[in-house]
Amino acid sequence: MQPDAVIPPLPRRFGTVAIVGRPNVGKSTLLNSLIGQKLSITSDKAQTTRHRLLGLHTEGSVQFAFVDTPGFQVRHTRALNRAMNRTVTAALAEVDVVLWVIEAGQLGPEDERVGALIPPGKPVILVANKLDRVQSREKLLPWLQGLGAHKNLAEIVPLSARKPADAKRLLAIIAPYLPEGEWGYDADALTDRSERFLAAEILREKLFRLTGDELPYTSAVLIERFEQEGDLRRIAAAIVVERDGHKAMVIGAAGERLKRISTEARMEMQRLFDAPVFLEVWVKTRSGWADDQRAVRAFGYED
Repeated sequence: MQPDAVIPPLPRRFGTVAIVGRPNVGKSTLLNSLIGQKLSITSDKAQTTRHRLLGLHTEGSVQFAFVDTPGFQVRHTRALNRAMNRTVTAALAEVDVVLWVIEAGQLGPEDERVGALIPPGKPVILVANKLDRVQSREKLLPWLQGLGAHKNLAEIVPLSARKPADAKRLLAIIAPYLPEGEWGYDADALTDRSERFLAAEILREKLFRLTGDELPYTSAVLIERFEQEGDLRRIAAAIVVERDGHKAMVIGAAGERLKRISTEARMEMQRLFDAPVFLEVWVKTRSGWADDQRAVRAFGYED
């Protein structure tokens, strides 16, 4: 039996770690596993993650600052997609370590496009995710051996992001690559994002999960009001779609789908904030917003 992975002792270390990869390789699931709590939204719909999201984890003498990024877009050229790609490249320029996430047993042209974005000189840990889905483990070993000749990889780590033991093992592998220095955040900090931002992300996740492939990825969420009265959060939000037909799809028959989206979002917000939430949600149509640079910026997808 192998001993448990152990985070190294003092001195203190602190560093930023970018999680990058093409859409739907499990970057957000990996972030949630590494910090030990759900922070980044997940769904089967491609391009669910749109913003840079910082997730913090402090263990022993080491504080990890993980930067979850959108999947790099090679098939779409809308203003929204261009903004998401700029988020990826900006994150790569600023971090200490890069986790390049691919699916175990697969390394295609889109993965290679992401790998080509990584600046030289940064430690790159290749994470072969979704190991639990590999049917032929016999073929996996030569595939992993072949990766050893690929670029300057510091480590190659096959794992399943959903398994806590695998996440703990990855933390121990990352830790020695982080610079020595004082932590950048309080030991119990989870993220640098506001509750307002997290509320929008939770609602957007429920929107995508409960509409499946019916709703285009360009649908967005805006928090129009976020007020706190004691422990109670009063939140008013708008789901923005591009067509009236999409609006009807979100609302559903007799408003049942919108009610379920709102209810599930409110319950998850309450769990994350550890406080009661009063949530109101409307659906609005704004045609072509994802092609409008000003609208993309107004919706918070560019600094």
